[in-house]
Amino acid sequence: MNWWHGAVGYEVYVRSFADSDGDGIGDLRGIRDRLPYLAGLGVDLVWVTPFYPSPQADHGYDVSDYLGVEPTYGSVDDATALIERAHELGLRVVFDLVPNHSSSQHPWFLDALIGRDAEHRDFYVWRDPAPDGGPPNNWVSNFGGPAWTLDERSGQYYMHLFLPEQPDLNWANDRVRTAFADIIDTWFARGVDGIRIDVAHALVKDEQFRDNPLLVEVAASSAPGDRFKAFDHVHDQDQEGVLDIYREWNRIAAKHDAMLLGEVYLLQTERLRRYVADGDGLHLAFAFATLHTTWDVDEIRTTLGGLVEAGGDDFAWPLGSHDDPRAATRFGGGEVGARRARAYLTLLCGLPGVPFLYQGDELGLDDGDLADDSAQDPIAVRNPGAAGRDPVRTPMLWEAVEGFGFTTGTPWLPFGANRRPEQAAAAQQGVPGSPLERTRDLLRARRELPALRKGAGSQWLADTGPVIALRRHPEDTSAADVVTALHVADGTGATGPASFRLPAPGRLVYASDDGVEVDGTTLRLPPDTAVFVELTS
Repeated sequence: MNWWHGAVGYEVYVRSFADSDGDGIGDLRGIRDRLPYLAGLGVDLVWVTPFYPSPQADHGYDVSDYLGVEPTYGSVDDATALIERAHELGLRVVFDLVPNHSSSQHPWFLDALIGRDAEHRDFYVWRDPAPDGGPPNNWVSNFGGPAWTLDERSGQYYMHLFLPEQPDLNWANDRVRTAFADIIDTWFARGVDGIRIDVAHALVKDEQFRDNPLLVEVAASSAPGDRFKAFDHVHDQDQEGVLDIYREWNRIAAKHDAMLLGEVYLLQTERLRRYVADGDGLHLAFAFATLHTTWDVDEIRTTLGGLVEAGGDDFAWPLGSHDDPRAATRFGGGEVGARRARAYLTLLCGLPGVPFLYQGDELGLDDGDLADDSAQDPIAVRNPGAAGRDPVRTPMLWEAVEGFGFTTGTPWLPFGANRRPEQAAAAQQGVPGSPLERTRDLLRARRELPALRKGAGSQWLADTGPVIALRRHPEDTSAADVVTALHVADGTGATGPASFRLPAPGRLVYASDDGVEVDGTTLRLPPDTAVFVELTS
């Protein structure tokens, strides 16, 4: 078994995690100083979002130097010190890599702009205009508008699936592949344990640059996400050649016992599975369907059931991320949403594969309540009225003091009008039943149960009804099976517990909330609550 199988992951959004120098922006030293907290929480690996030199058009996902560190965040020495401290604490570190596109200020792109014969011109995707002088095809940007910008100097368009400041790299060019092979080898040699690959499914594009089929007509004034979803993206992402890139990277990672984690934003299970199926490409792929389920028992059962059956050991299960509304918000907000988010995390921790928390999930946080004029996210800034990602990126709450222990200065993004001192990590520390302590108990239980840490198979126990239940078998046959069960009560009118018959007598190991009873083979589970039950015979 590889080191990442059975692990629990935690995403750190650099700008908002911990500020060590009072400038209001999180940094690498801040992360290093807070690593003991993460070790005490019970996570195994820490994914750190981009900290490379960048003009910050998309807060670091526009990289101008893949081997350096943005001075605002620290230095290369700070990055290696973070890795070393993490290893001292028994933590693994995964750094973000952005290979689909660079910054428009990267030296490669600045050279490419010199002209059609420039040395690095073919590092990027260039096309002549359509006969009417417009963009070469109908591909659209994730952030709104065409995926093409005209370079008036050369008369050609360059492609960008995101901002114009994020030109797409040309992965049909062997020199690009060689450059990135060297980049990841360098970071592995510096000690990082893995890389999270941004937009892992989109590096390779259709060689003929054919139009994407239009699924539904939308107004030009529609939100960027709606315009992007209006097309069937069969030509600008998920092309066959992308797997060859990861096979090469897999060989590099093997030299360092390192892991490749892909942001493969494909909701079709069979397409997602391709990226990890043969064991010679990505080691793990995020199953982002977990971020799109509503609090509906049939939807959760169908979505997670299909993914587990497709090979759950190779999937990472995010409870949240820096791009999506927090689980507590999605599931109703307030105390109800926080309760459901805890229960949902329990279910994810009972699945094969690697569950992931996003910073603050363990505190029971929902999205920050921000004023419209505080927008920093380019989606909201460039598309007034669009729902941006700022509410999920508000700074971490460490202490019940002014600045919440995140910074002694003015934070780059407000905390949110709904943030309260009692939500801070220090205020929850040692308080029985607090979201933080329940999360610690959950991760401790997962670590101590062989069937969940090193499972050897699973089966779903309930096809209908308000309870979702999965039985896991351990590799060690002397250890006990474990049942993870979740009572999803929304829409059923249920206010009392649901009774569920266990396949054998068991003992309660963990519950996401109070009121659970186990009597022989009978489990009584309150609404919006999840448990681990160890079978005793």
